[in-house]
Amino acid sequence: MNLPPKEQVRQSFEKAARTYDSAAKVQRWVCARLIGGLPPMLIPAVILDAGCGTGFALEMLGLRFPAARRIAMDFSPAMLGQIKALEFGVAGDVEHIPLCDEVVGLYWSSLTAQWCDPMALAREARRVIWPGGMLALSSLGPGTFVELDETFALVDRYRHTIPFQPPQVLEAALEAAGFRDIRIRCEPCIAHYKDLKSLLQAIKFVGASQIGPERRRGLLGRHAWQQLEAAYEARRTPRGLPLTYQVILCYAQK
Repeated sequence: MNLPPKEQVRQSFEKAARTYDSAAKVQRWVCARLIGGLPPMLIPAVILDAGCGTGFALEMLGLRFPAARRIAMDFSPAMLGQIKALEFGVAGDVEHIPLCDEVVGLYWSSLTAQWCDPMALAREARRVIWPGGMLALSSLGPGTFVELDETFALVDRYRHTIPFQPPQVLEAALEAAGFRDIRIRCEPCIAHYKDLKSLLQAIKFVGASQIGPERRRGLLGRHAWQQLEAAYEARRTPRGLPLTYQVILCYAQK
C-alpha cells in the first residue's frame, strides 16, 4: 500500500479539526449505517472509538448504549479537543493503541481503516477486545472518488486519491488476526456539491487531502483548472456534482 506518511496525515487532520464538523455529512451517514448493523442484543460495558475525530459517533453510541463507558481515541490531539463532554480521551494510533489487552467490549472505528495497514489495525483491534467482544468498522473501497480520478486523468498523470483497498483485504486481515463471524457489506454513498471548488473544499475540510508521494506538488494552471471544471461539469446531475464513496461496513467477533 502506497499510503501517505502518518505524520502528513496527522497534520492534515490537525488543520481540519475546526472545519471537520461543517463538512462531515457523509461521515455521519456512515456512522448511522454502521451503528444500525449492530446486533440488537449487544450491550457493551466499554466502547473504544478508534479514530474518533470530533466525536459525533460517541454521541450516537451514547444514545444506543447509555450505560457504557466510552473511550475516545484519535491520533490528532486537535480533533480530541473538539469533543464536547469528553468522558475519557487518549491520543493514539489505531496501529499502536495505548490501552491494555482485553479492555473493551466494542471496538468501533469509522472511516479510519483506509489510512492504515489492515494487518496492524486488525491485530491491535483484537488485542484490546475482551473475549466475546465485537468489532464494528467502516472503511472505503475501490470506486471511492472515481469521478475525481477519471476527471483528473484528463489533465495530468498524478495521483489525486489514496489507493483504496477492496473489502477482501480487510476480511483477510481480520481472519489472520483471529476474528470470527466476519460480516462485510458494501454500500455506495453519493454526495453532491454545487461546484468543483465546494467539492474539493469538503474533502480538505475533513482532513482527507493527503494522498502520498505521487501527488501533484504544485497548483494547477488556469487552463488545466478550466479543463478540470468543464470535465466535471459534464457529470452534473439535478442534485449537483456527484462524488462517490464506496463504503465498507464490517462486523466481527473475537
